[in-house]
Amino acid sequence: MERDRLAEEFERTRPRLRAVAYRMLGSLTEADDAVQEAWLRLDRSGTRIDDLQAWLVTVVGRICLDVLRARTSRREDYAGSWLPEPVVQTDVPGDPERDAVLADSVGLALLVVLESLAPAERLAFVLHDVFSVPFEEIATILDRTPEAARQLASRARRRIGRTPREPDADLAVQREVVDAFLAAARSGNFAGLVAILDPDVVLRTDGGGSGPLARPPIAGAEAVAAALRVRGPVFAGFARPVIVNGGAGSVVRLPDGRTIVVGFTVIAGRITEIDLIGDPAKIRGII
Repeated sequence: MERDRLAEEFERTRPRLRAVAYRMLGSLTEADDAVQEAWLRLDRSGTRIDDLQAWLVTVVGRICLDVLRARTSRREDYAGSWLPEPVVQTDVPGDPERDAVLADSVGLALLVVLESLAPAERLAFVLHDVFSVPFEEIATILDRTPEAARQLASRARRRIGRTPREPDADLAVQREVVDAFLAAARSGNFAGLVAILDPDVVLRTDGGGSGPLARPPIAGAEAVAAALRVRGPVFAGFARPVIVNGGAGSVVRLPDGRTIVVGFTVIAGRITEIDLIGDPAKIRGII
């Protein structure tokens, strides 16, 4: 049957569609919803599609663009930082399933930068620079000319180019730095914390727009160390190692029942970004 053939082709394309949607939305939950909506539209289409993968990427792009535009209008009253929904895996080497997931993950630092882009810029950059979608196809999603789509991607590229260098690639090196950070935090060692933190480090917290994690970002090694010296002993005492979006991270289960996922960005042996994600909607089901 034709529907069975389409379903098989769709399932083969699903991983790519999910990867596109996650980079567009920074949310696994919303990404899965977008992919499912794409299937529903395909199932209802009733027309022959010559290039199914291109058609599906276009549909997912349009769905994500609508989500981003609606999110922008809702974000005005969001307290604290908005952070992506993390991809969390246990820090166990040689786990094939984990490796497959992480091979398609993207660092929190890049997702945070992508969130600062306008929806059209984000779509043009993600589809062209990450997934090699031609500007002619991107233009149809945006209802603009191919040249306008090219300019949007270029503008996004310039903004992303002003961000810090790539994180250290060696996960073992990242883990050593994070472990040293947690040891200093547990002991309240202010000097030790400052030594591990990059001078321009940023600490962001996302509690879902409310609650104890609804705080503005803290920047600078001494300011971040001062904040962590107070909360650090309890916070670090309950941390256990995981991999967060391909980098060394932690899951913290506090005595009051709250769970926080912590992502670290490590560059040149120092921590440049710390992202605390406590939004229950984003960490539902975290191990």
